[in-house]
Amino acid sequence: MKFLFIGLGSISTKHIKDLASITNERGIECEITVLRRKKGELPQDLLSYNIKQITELDASVYDAVFITNPTNLHFQIMEQLKGKTKFYFIEKPIFECIDYDWKTLGINDKNAYVACPMRHSEVYRKLKEIVDTNKVFCARLICSSYLPEWRPNIDYRKNYSAIKALGGGVTLDLIHEIDYMAGLFGLPEKVMNIHGKYSDLEIDSDDLSVYIAQYKDKICEVHLDYFGRKYQRKCELYTSKCSYVADFKSETIEVFDGTVLNCQRDDKTNLYREMEYFVNFLTGNISENINTPEHAFEVLKITLGGK
Repeated sequence: MKFLFIGLGSISTKHIKDLASITNERGIECEITVLRRKKGELPQDLLSYNIKQITELDASVYDAVFITNPTNLHFQIMEQLKGKTKFYFIEKPIFECIDYDWKTLGINDKNAYVACPMRHSEVYRKLKEIVDTNKVFCARLICSSYLPEWRPNIDYRKNYSAIKALGGGVTLDLIHEIDYMAGLFGLPEKVMNIHGKYSDLEIDSDDLSVYIAQYKDKICEVHLDYFGRKYQRKCELYTSKCSYVADFKSETIEVFDGTVLNCQRDDKTNLYREMEYFVNFLTGNISENINTPEHAFEVLKITLGGK
């Protein structure tokens, strides 16, 4: 199978490794091409993958294309890819704004999957079980981390996360929380959002975004920031029976009585599980697309205060 990656950043590097591992395990011949602005040295850990580099699209047709370039370039590159691929893997968020008519791209629930790695975790799966069997009154989600420590050996000030024009900022960068909130509870009836640049980080994108999402029977609070010196990624649930604290970092869920549920399913990362899902999707081994372009666009609307 022929695969094309748009861009070669940290996330695409991880996806290439996982894709190569899974296709090798399944005996699928894997040919990987990377589209870059200019050819350069491959990262040391990719030298053994026999990757072809190109600087512009040609007449080649691919089995799947991975849209892993900056968010503000997603729509543009997908316009150029029409007729050149059978399937799309689109990194989150799908776009940087809601002004695009995405249906003109020819992407749909049958050929395009939008990344949602947290929903492939065991923590999320158990949270979903709790939500589906209990009456939830309130939920509180938080993702707090320190941007300069995200990508070792890279100047955080020069990365897209720090640059608003490239689609950076916590509101878009940390769309995972809004995505899995919508996965747990559906789309909210109303959303209030306040965001902006408040810390002393040397960036021009927003470093704090706070949401109140209103449902018919519950309220969800979401806190996202780039400046928390202690990494936190948690979800608190308050139900008619008890309360829970799910910790995506430790992969545990603590019940109010002190019971701790271990959610460490195996040694695979959420990204690896997501890649397994996508390979099953494009080879026809599963029929359900858990994150369609249509749903991802609705989540983007919520994220940007459009609902």
